[in-house]
Formats: sequence, structure tokens, C-alpha cells
Amino acid sequence: MNDRDLLAARFEEHRDRLKAVAYRMLGSLSEAEDAVQEAWLRLSRTDADEVANLGGWLTTVVGRVCLDMLRSRTSRREEPLERGLPDPIVSRADGLDPEQEALVADAVGLALLVVLQSLAPAERLAFVLHDMFGVPFEDIAPIVDRTPAAARKLASRARGRVRGAAPAPDPDPHRQRAVVEAFSAAARGGDFEALLAVLDPDVVLRSDAGPAGPGVLNVIRGAATVARQALTFARLTESARPALVNGAAGVVSTRDGRPFSVMSFTIRDGRIVALDILADPERLSALDLTALDAS
Repeated sequence: MNDRDLLAARFEEHRDRLKAVAYRMLGSLSEAEDAVQEAWLRLSRTDADEVANLGGWLTTVVGRVCLDMLRSRTSRREEPLERGLPDPIVSRADGLDPEQEALVADAVGLALLVVLQSLAPAERLAFVLHDMFGVPFEDIAPIVDRTPAAARKLASRARGRVRGAAPAPDPDPHRQRAVVEAFSAAARGGDFEALLAVLDPDVVLRSDAGPAGPGVLNVIRGAATVARQALTFARLTESARPALVNGAAGVVSTRDGRPFSVMSFTIRDGRIVALDILADPERLSALDLTALDAS
């Protein structure tokens, strides 16, 4: 094995963590892969023997690459909601594979990613690197061209936004699944009152239909409004199967034999507080849903 092969092997030891960082920063699986690949290219042009902590060095490199990508979005005047829902990570209802576990550890559901998407790029980086991956503010500060104290303030502001807008979900998968099954049965059966019973009064529904829809993330609030939407949506689908979406109980529905939507639920105290629906045909076709066929 030559020096480059050894370096590549060392890099692969950190790949899952790096992709997890990039996914939280960007909300896009393909862009996360691009960011990780860019980190490899930068490492291959560096004298790795002079890097004391390779994992920490690579994490900050990926953070810097993602920050540049987020700022590029801003320069193109892509407002956060215009990007639609982040990419979901869909797996069988009975479990995640190891790579997926790394991507969605710490309850990184779609609802949390939507909130992260609304943060300013520097705030998002400070929060993700420090709060999710334990990177010291002394290492974050040079990336955002600020002092460590200023980087700490960025993370604090982001933390307040996240705490206020992304409710902590119920961690029990069995309770999650029971609520989702009750919701699905009520929607299929046209039972409006049963839907209200499993929806939080202040539930928020976010849907992304892609270019065929309104072109932005459509948001509706309130149990009665969401229940009526769920009844309408259920009539458009042929079948639904349970799945894990970003590690939480979810549903993948089909129409005309093709995926029609991926639904992600955030459940707290036995009720649905957030419902995120990806119904963009192009993005759905890009998802690997073959594992669900074996469930």
C-alpha cells in the first residue's frame, strides 16, 4: 500500500462523520457528498503528517466548504423556504443501516433541518459544529472570521431559534409508530375527529411538491386545517407503508405504482406536532427506496 492509499484509508475512517456534518449544514445528500469529496481533495494536496488531529482538521475543512456553499446560495438569492424540504433519509421501519445511523444521530429529523435551513450561514455552522459535534469555538472562529466569543454568540442565537421552533420529539419508537398508525387509519377512514385526537392543536404541516406545486415550501397550521388536508391527501394515494424517515416513524405512500410522498412525523406527548411531506416527483425518484420492498 502506497502513501496515497494509506491517506485514503485514514480519510475513510472519518467519512461517515464528515457526511453527517455536511448533511446537517446543507440538508442535501448530494451536496453533502460533494463537500466530503472536496475535503478529500484538499487533504490530498496537504502534508497530512503535519496535521496533528486529522479528524478535527477534516471536520473544520468540511465546515468551511459547507459555509462557502451556503453563502453561494445566499448570493444567488435563494431564500431558505424556496429550497423546499431537506432531503429525507428513508429506511425500513425495523431499523437503519450504520451509515444512516450516523447521518440521523441525535434526532436530526426533517423538522430540525428545516429550522437549521432558516439560520444565517455563520449561525448554522457555529451551531452544527459546536452543539452537534463538539468543535471548540476556538476552532470555529477562524472559519467564520470572528473571535471565539463572537462565534459563541452565533451558536447561542441559533440555539435559541432551534429551541423555539424545533420541538424535541418523543424518543420512544413504539409510541411514535402507534401515533402514526392511528393517524394513517383515521385519514384512510375519513375520520375527522380521530385525526383531531392525534394532532396537536398547534400542529404545523410543511409540504414540498417541487416545481409542479407552488414552488416554495407550503406551510399550514392548526389541527383542523391539517386534518382536512390529511383527508384530501389520503384520497390521492393508493397505498402506504411504514418506514423510518430520519430515524423517526414515517410513511411512504404510492400512486400508480410509484412513490407519491414521504411523510415525516414529529411526535411529542402522544400527538403530532409537525408533519413534513415530500411530494416532489423528481426528488422522490432520486431516493433509493428499494430496501422498503423487503420490509
